[in-house]
Amino acid sequence: MKRLTDVLENKQDNYIFPLFWIHGEEEKILREAVGKVQDAGIQALCVESRPHPDFVGELWWRDMDIIMDEARNRGMKVWLLDDSHFPTGYANGKIVSDYPQHAKKYLKIHQLDFVGPLKDSSFLVKWGSPGNRMSLDLKPVPIQDEILGIVAARRTGENSVDPLTLQDVTSFEKNGVLYWDIPEGDWRIFIMLQTVHGGEPHTDGYLNPLDPEAVKVLIEEVYEPHYQHYKHDFGKTFAGFFSDEPRFGNMHGAFGSIGRAEMVFPWKEGLLEKFTPEERLQLPLLSTVEGQGTEHSIRYKYMDMISRMYGESFTGTLAVWCREHGVEYIGHLIEDNNAHARLGCGAGHFFRAIWEQDMSGIDVVLNQIMPGMDKGPFKSMTAKGWDGEFFHYGLAKMGTSLGHLDPKKNNRTLCEVYGAYGWAEGIKLMKWITDHMLVRGVTHFVPHAFSPKEFPDPDCPPHLDARGHNPQYRFMRELFNYLNRVSHLLNEGEHIAPVGLLYHAEAEWLGDYMLFQKPARELMQHQIDFDVIPVDLIVEAEPEGNQYKINGKAFRVLVIPYAEALPQTLLTQVKTLTDAGIPVYFIDGLPVRNEYGEAVDPLLLAGAAIKNLSDFAVQLQKEGISDIQTSEFQPYLRYYHYRQEDGNLYMFFNEDPYRIIETKVTLSNGKQVAAYDGFDNRLKSIPQALENGKRIVSLTLHPYESIVVFESEEAVEASGETVKELANISGPWNISFSTAEAYPHFSSQNVLGSLQDISRLEGRERFSGTVRYELSIHLEEEVEDVRIDLGRVYEVAEVTINGRYLGVKICPPYIFEVGDALRKGKNEIIIEVTNNLGKQEQDFLSQYMIQEPTGLLGPVRLLKSCLAE
Repeated sequence: MKRLTDVLENKQDNYIFPLFWIHGEEEKILREAVGKVQDAGIQALCVESRPHPDFVGELWWRDMDIIMDEARNRGMKVWLLDDSHFPTGYANGKIVSDYPQHAKKYLKIHQLDFVGPLKDSSFLVKWGSPGNRMSLDLKPVPIQDEILGIVAARRTGENSVDPLTLQDVTSFEKNGVLYWDIPEGDWRIFIMLQTVHGGEPHTDGYLNPLDPEAVKVLIEEVYEPHYQHYKHDFGKTFAGFFSDEPRFGNMHGAFGSIGRAEMVFPWKEGLLEKFTPEERLQLPLLSTVEGQGTEHSIRYKYMDMISRMYGESFTGTLAVWCREHGVEYIGHLIEDNNAHARLGCGAGHFFRAIWEQDMSGIDVVLNQIMPGMDKGPFKSMTAKGWDGEFFHYGLAKMGTSLGHLDPKKNNRTLCEVYGAYGWAEGIKLMKWITDHMLVRGVTHFVPHAFSPKEFPDPDCPPHLDARGHNPQYRFMRELFNYLNRVSHLLNEGEHIAPVGLLYHAEAEWLGDYMLFQKPARELMQHQIDFDVIPVDLIVEAEPEGNQYKINGKAFRVLVIPYAEALPQTLLTQVKTLTDAGIPVYFIDGLPVRNEYGEAVDPLLLAGAAIKNLSDFAVQLQKEGISDIQTSEFQPYLRYYHYRQEDGNLYMFFNEDPYRIIETKVTLSNGKQVAAYDGFDNRLKSIPQALENGKRIVSLTLHPYESIVVFESEEAVEASGETVKELANISGPWNISFSTAEAYPHFSSQNVLGSLQDISRLEGRERFSGTVRYELSIHLEEEVEDVRIDLGRVYEVAEVTINGRYLGVKICPPYIFEVGDALRKGKNEIIIEVTNNLGKQEQDFLSQYMIQEPTGLLGPVRLLKSCLAE
């Protein structure tokens, strides 16, 4: 396999470009910081103003020239985060200072309730404008908000109206007063205003992402100046631009679900003309007001329209400019807590929003993905906590699905990763998060972050180097070499998955719905792989034999999460697929209407089946709709099947933070396989057998452990092995300590009679650094095929025996091959254990993580390998 040969010969590409924060540091520090990135095994970086005091000014160009020069000399690539600070869209303040006409605009629906009848009544509607602030003398301040229309409707409940009574009363308004004879009964007046007020305070004054002319301000302010300075580097050293968390920003937070949250709505000049006169009457129903079902169609039309506009006007405008200038355009949105299909922090529709980018993109920050925290909402950084089910079963699969389905992305999905977990996040958790992403198909990484500021920089730690204070920095190369190797294996091929799973955005806009991660969880826990597919792509799918294809990617089944209503084009496509013999499964029920409020024609869905969420994955397995199968239920075993031109490979990862997985995995064909260890960069045999024409592989994976299995003509059948304990090394231990700054010099020697948590020792409660353990053991005879198992370690371990360095382990299992280092008689053993900075810093963000022990807890054992009988 060519790409396997590449990594074995250390010829893999670079798949990492960490955020590189600059604040106006001196030249020496910047050059050293670039070198620190490369020393960690990374060949690219993404420059970010965090913030820089003179963005796109003289000092900025001085600093960028230094970074570009250092990168050229080192053969590194440079990306640029495309604004003076995140989130993208500020345009370095030029919208506020020079182009206020291009600021975000909103539709505000102000509501007033009254009782009639009263002839010659009038109503003050000028206060509907959020910009009509009160002065101290209670007189309104002049504003530029525009009334787009005033609609009245009869109330039928606390927050519902009769849609048949909607009437346009705009013509009765004069100078902020509505003159209208209110009829008998309860009435609600809706004042619809175009305004720049009422959105998310954090992005007030940002550009309007629905307006391509507004986006061009960002190009003029950021993109063009960098092209003028580095045009000869574009497409070479200068790789491209990175947008960070752009959004509608019409409200704060992830819960801007249409019809479920009170908010102002993203808007632009001329948008009203996109609606028919009848639809304009229904615009008040964009809010949380119910209109006997009429509300669904107008909400769908609005969301469908603005989500497409966002992708075209914002992402499309930037992507076109980048391609014309020979660089790539990448980045990510805010996807948190299902924001990806909503307004507020979202952009309406994940797939449409970043379709034009050259890679798919997601991010993980603030303890959103934590081992074992996958069962639903959990308390953490935000007031409402995190939706662990989404982050574990939805986020990365949604991102990689776009990478698989959009040909221009060529299977490339990036993740901004590790950021803002606090100093208690060490390299062990980073490795777990890395594998969480790799096994779902994420292969490009933006680590967060390298900061050349003086330590400790309080800005969203951890920082990978920490100006020499991070005791684990010297092991970062181990992690990033591993990441690059496995990423190389999982690129330039094809992801294999039997199931297409419908993306739920349109269903959410239309009524009651099921989040796509609900069935995704069932599929993943039963090792049935899938891609998340939006309606836009499903309706273009072409049946071919017993499969349907989307941009050349084949699927055998379509799974549709419960939806009260779905677009008519999708319902029609369901019949096309089932008529072709392709299974379509609706989870927990069929839709009852389309986006127009019309009842679903039962003939369209006659060939589909209804499956229960709780057991549909098991039924798929029984029907042979699975690529692999385990010998028993393994909810925390993850896998990823990738096909290269010259063979198949499978990545397996144990996502359980505490339990060893032991299982037999039946692959889809009978070819021999071997295993690849990405840390040691070597091949090894794996227990396997051939039964009924299929290859059965025996897997034993410790927590945090992963392995890549690939087809190999040279693979050797491995009969298993047993392991027996040769000796238990119990101490006493001589221990000494070293900080990151002092290493490799140790001091303060102590003696431990038995292993224990170092942070429980008096005076060592806040120790962060390396603990050295030393002892001597006596062996009565020569030994072979021996391993040393350190047991529990927190969290990086190195072992030296008789002066022979055995290597480093950054996560479980802490088992080292001893080779011929041991000898008969006296043997000197040195074990060094390095923790993270969490104990020392005890920072705010670290409160959201378990504070693990410090040091070596064992038991430490010598193990003898024996062939199984």
